[in-house]
Amino acid sequence: MSTPTPHVIDPLGRQLHAETARIRAAGPVVRVVLPGGIHAWSVTGYAEARRLLADPRVSRDAYQHWPAFIQGEIPPDWPLITWVASKSISNAYGDEHTRLRALLAAGFTRRRIEALRPSVERITGELLDGLAGAAPGEVVDLRARYAHALPARVACDLLGVPHAFRGRVDEVTSAIAYAAAGPSRTATAPGPDAGEDATTPGPADFRRMATDLIAVKRRQPGDDLLTALLQARDEDGSRLSEEELESTVLTLLRAGHVTVLALISNAVTALLRHPEQRASLTRGTAGWDDVIEETLRVDSPVEHLPLHYAVTDIEIAGVTITRGEPILMGFGAAGRDPRLHGPTAEEFDVTRENKQHLSFGHGVHHCIGAPLGRMQARVALPALFAHFPDLALAVPVEELEPTTTFMLSGHRTLPVRLTPAR
Repeated sequence: MSTPTPHVIDPLGRQLHAETARIRAAGPVVRVVLPGGIHAWSVTGYAEARRLLADPRVSRDAYQHWPAFIQGEIPPDWPLITWVASKSISNAYGDEHTRLRALLAAGFTRRRIEALRPSVERITGELLDGLAGAAPGEVVDLRARYAHALPARVACDLLGVPHAFRGRVDEVTSAIAYAAAGPSRTATAPGPDAGEDATTPGPADFRRMATDLIAVKRRQPGDDLLTALLQARDEDGSRLSEEELESTVLTLLRAGHVTVLALISNAVTALLRHPEQRASLTRGTAGWDDVIEETLRVDSPVEHLPLHYAVTDIEIAGVTITRGEPILMGFGAAGRDPRLHGPTAEEFDVTRENKQHLSFGHGVHHCIGAPLGRMQARVALPALFAHFPDLALAVPVEELEPTTTFMLSGHRTLPVRLTPAR
């Protein structure tokens, strides 16, 4: 039998879900070509992704387990380089991951998350008050002014960012939120940290911001996550290196912000596209938790997550992933797997009984901030629709501009009318 030609992934993600469906049609685990000509295995099946995510023979540490990276074959301007080169909890493996996760766990306890709820509610109210100033019928970008603004400010509260420093942090979170939507600084495709022009902050600017923020927090400690990490670093330097500390700050700002931004934005879009689903909330046949989980299932904030690596040869779904080969986990595809969710897997249905998904990962790398992300959406969504019951899309659905990346699901803007025009 001839070997099928690997699918070349569109780096701009112009037909994200359709492309994922085409990849899945070739099998739950198949070869694909990433930007820059990098070959990898794409995992789109729910069962296969769940199995690999829990398999200790799968790593996220490129420094240990990706030979091409170790041998210098991956150029420093590769569009996905910041996703694989960060020495943070996201990419750690084995004992290193256990150590970093233990340090972060104290910042994401149920008590600390509940302690943040009043802050989330306050920020939500302030943002809604700001939106209420729009003229009747005025078109508002809800993604920028609400879905982005809320988690950006919550991330600052979690880390204890001083108010005088928040302008710089906002530059970073804004660049991250729109990084994948602008022209790339490389010739291949937009990377997660590529800017829209020469003045847009890039990876080096992000790193300087993290370094400066850490210096500020050392002078101004508080009851916050960053202070706790700093104290662990300063009390025992072997527990958290300075590079790990910087990478962790950036990871929390990126992962803790972009995923919640997309969750809120995608949920609003889905409800506005499907008024009958919105009506089920009014009738009481579905609740806001149903909206959140179904949004995570059918429109996962992270469509594909680069990268994982085979620590040793792995047999799965009739193929062999050879030691050292990179793996692209399809979190969005897993939630739409028809083997799990049947012929309606691609449809948004808040009354669906089974809403299983992998949007927050699985296994040792299950997102530590998942409860905080869900809590923000649980506050933001009902408050928005209660405040603006006439909320409606300002453009036809087909005119919504997708974020130009194959990694993240959603739209670059979400133009809405909060109230009808006079």
